[in-house]
Amino acid sequence: MDLIQLIFQLGVLFAIYSFIWFFIDLGLALLVAGRKRALPEIYLIKVVKYLFLVNVTFLFALEKNNTLSVIGVIPSATVLVVYFLGKFQQKQRQAQVLSQFGGKGFGLGLDFDRRYEIGVIALAVMLFILLLAFPEYAENNIATWFRQSIIDIEKTVIIGFIFKVIGFFFLLGMLLKMVNAFNYLISGRPLVDFQTYMGSNTTKNTKDDFDDYEEINE
Repeated sequence: MDLIQLIFQLGVLFAIYSFIWFFIDLGLALLVAGRKRALPEIYLIKVVKYLFLVNVTFLFALEKNNTLSVIGVIPSATVLVVYFLGKFQQKQRQAQVLSQFGGKGFGLGLDFDRRYEIGVIALAVMLFILLLAFPEYAENNIATWFRQSIIDIEKTVIIGFIFKVIGFFFLLGMLLKMVNAFNYLISGRPLVDFQTYMGSNTTKNTKDDFDDYEEINE
């Protein structure tokens, strides 16, 4: 029950953090006056985003356990890593779909590099481990501001309720991933293979689009 509550609370935390970061990223985009960001610049911003999310999650883990121990923060660290890997897989699938359509032909940049993505996640995990060794560095002005802003938004009536709904669906998604992982250990395959389903569905849709195009030309 504690694990379910933890996943739900982290889902709310991640959702509100992404909401706040959306406006930060929007401000950064306005500063460059419409200039297209280079890939290294995109991932530099993503590094900052992920590192502060790790910092805020670490503060949350400390507050929840009231003590610093590896066992106490492992559940939070595990959920955080699964969250990062889920974002990585989502971005990878989007890049694959866009590449099938030429990506930039639709005015959409892929903005995806597998090495950069793995590097960003590795840095985030390293920071969490570093904070375990030096927890005093977790208490800094920026992370404290993020944490307090998240708490304030969560306490608002309407917006807070919306993010709690998002946290509920995050909980369902995490539980499904756990069931998939457990089933994979037992039977050697996941209970629900979303990647295969999405891949076959995308291939079918792509074929239909090309068929329609050819029919019009004829």
